[in-house]
Amino acid sequence: MRRFGKSGRVFFFEEYIPTNHHLPYLEFHAFDDTSVIAVRPRVPQDWHGERLQKAMSGLLDQLLALQGARKPILWFYTPMMFPFAAHVDAAAVVYDCMDELSNFRYAPPELRQNEQQLMRRADVVFTGGYSIYEAKRAQHDNIHPFPSSVDVAHFAAARTSSIKPDDQRKIGGPILGYYGVIDERIDLSLLAEVAAARPHWSLVMVGPLAKIDETQLPRAANIYYLGRKDYAELPAYVAGWDIALMPFALNEATRFISPTKTPEYLAAGRPVVSTAITDVIRHYGDLGSVLIAGDNRQFIQACEEALALAKQPAQWLGAADEKLATISWDDTFLQMSALVEEALHRRAGKPISIQAPVIKRSAGANPYDFLIVGAGFAGSVLAERLASSGKRVLICDRRPHIGGNAYDCQDAAGVLVHKYGPHIFHTNSEEIFAYLSRFTAWRPYEHRVLASVADKLLPMPINRTTLKGLYGIDLADEQAAAEYLKTKAEPTPEIRTSRDVVISQVGSHLYRTFFEGYTRKQWGLDPSELDKSVTARVPTRTSTDDRYFLDTYQAMPADGFTRMFENMLDHPNIQIEAGVDYNELDRKNLAPRTIFTGPIDAYFDHRFGPLPYRSLEFKHETHDREQFQPVAVVNYPSLDVPYTRITEYKHLTGQQHRQTSISYEFARAEGDPYYPIPRPENQALYKQYEALAREQNDVIFVGRLGTYKYYNMDQVVGQALATFRRFSATEQKLNGAFSTAAE
Repeated sequence: MRRFGKSGRVFFFEEYIPTNHHLPYLEFHAFDDTSVIAVRPRVPQDWHGERLQKAMSGLLDQLLALQGARKPILWFYTPMMFPFAAHVDAAAVVYDCMDELSNFRYAPPELRQNEQQLMRRADVVFTGGYSIYEAKRAQHDNIHPFPSSVDVAHFAAARTSSIKPDDQRKIGGPILGYYGVIDERIDLSLLAEVAAARPHWSLVMVGPLAKIDETQLPRAANIYYLGRKDYAELPAYVAGWDIALMPFALNEATRFISPTKTPEYLAAGRPVVSTAITDVIRHYGDLGSVLIAGDNRQFIQACEEALALAKQPAQWLGAADEKLATISWDDTFLQMSALVEEALHRRAGKPISIQAPVIKRSAGANPYDFLIVGAGFAGSVLAERLASSGKRVLICDRRPHIGGNAYDCQDAAGVLVHKYGPHIFHTNSEEIFAYLSRFTAWRPYEHRVLASVADKLLPMPINRTTLKGLYGIDLADEQAAAEYLKTKAEPTPEIRTSRDVVISQVGSHLYRTFFEGYTRKQWGLDPSELDKSVTARVPTRTSTDDRYFLDTYQAMPADGFTRMFENMLDHPNIQIEAGVDYNELDRKNLAPRTIFTGPIDAYFDHRFGPLPYRSLEFKHETHDREQFQPVAVVNYPSLDVPYTRITEYKHLTGQQHRQTSISYEFARAEGDPYYPIPRPENQALYKQYEALAREQNDVIFVGRLGTYKYYNMDQVVGQALATFRRFSATEQKLNGAFSTAAE
């Protein structure tokens, strides 16, 4: 059993390891608040098929009856156990898919069919890493990746341990070690080649043999097989190693693995050499202490480099520890527990409440570790991360809801709309997408925008289809389009403004047609008065690709943004105060530290004058027809039209409804701040506030308004995650960690 939890109710757990024997190894585990009961059923070896299933189901029923478990949570590590428990009336069903067992040697042919049935029954699915998550995410609408965490304290004992196990004591160095099951996932030919190429190295293999015959093991004077060891003994063995190995074969059995060993080896203070396992590269490839080898020759070379690193831990151990500070089994447990609790509520048809009790204080004590101002992306991500790391968090927002500007809700007609205008998620960051995937399933969505020009709807950004619709020219390929645009472009000596960007690329006519009027309406300024970054966000293409974004990940939360925020903030360490302004709080002895996501100038009472922001106003309408326009967003660049765009939300949400709701968007100078206005003089004013923020040791500023930057949603999430990592790594030096997030 590799993951566990307790929640005051009986759990059913199981483990399955396929073998070359007739009967697999099976275990039931029952949990309550105080104990674990492991039960290994025993049935005659010649029982198979329905006879075996009936016997196992009966034994399970006896276990549940003995434990008084009327509606247990069923938690499966393998689909092979599902037929024995499918009849049980469960409070919730969890499928924890640690590996792609169907790719393992001796995997039963019925495993895939059982998995399909389990997927249909499961309320929530966890995966043991991102590779397997990516392979299975389309199979369930509530699936979440959980790569291996680490008990840092347990393995860090290897850094100072003086214990020398008897069977390793006399082995000469340098020692290159591995622990874990030795099965078809280990590249035995690689071991043999390393041993032969470097006879003065000692290769120590700790762990049981499974599914391969002992005669298949490479034998050499410098290869040592020490057998199975208890978890408690592992740090003592690693303490005697110079470096740690992950000599995995690249085959179907290792295609989706996310080895727990990587963070454990690092916690033990040992450099790691691995073959090119996808999830190792994905999560640890940026660490200098984890060396990845593409072939046997490179593996030997990487071992030599790692042995050199082992003699200079000061060069790499700090970065490894910073990485380890962000992953823990406690964090994993809290996140899984929250998802299971949500599954229980959904199965029971109960509402999921995110509201917490009234603030309680003890005299002279802080009831919270952090006060977070603003429940949008920046505040919510940091609240979740801090709460999952054990911090007590109070998050407040002056609006009567969470989610910030991404808040969505059903209007009077029952159509899901974005109250503050369209929010479309897209990112190239696998880390950001995976993080948010913990709190939402996704609906695939590629955003397309049309511009209303000369009584036509033409694609934006400008592409070959746009040019054909506007000018009636049929450009054969990208080269032809590039040559045509080159004839339109007007060379600009120095590109400083938004106007310069467009004119230099496509010339005056296309600039006036698509950009000038829209930009004036949106920002209240001529493009020549705005920083070049504004129009640089909308590129010109020579292809016919009409997608607005080209990011790797483009999707919408399946149940909406608000539900995603609810899941994110549904944590026992988080209290939410919606509809409460920061200035209304009695902040005395409330929390020693504040994270502020509102306007930085407002925090300092506009000491140097107000920073300019652009605001928006929305006019929402519902129409008695299924569709209003062909795409989610239609832009209106003409100054003759007062609004900038019309959004039809059903395109974004995928909702089926006989009516449809739209919104007209008007840019305003006054109102809630939405966008920092990118001009040099505004940045100069912000720098004054930034300097003031650096003098504070109890507040950090994050987000669009807190750092006065025109961020996309994913960039705000990335900034918040980076802020948390910096804080976690330097928590003991708070004065150094708390200034502005843009530092």
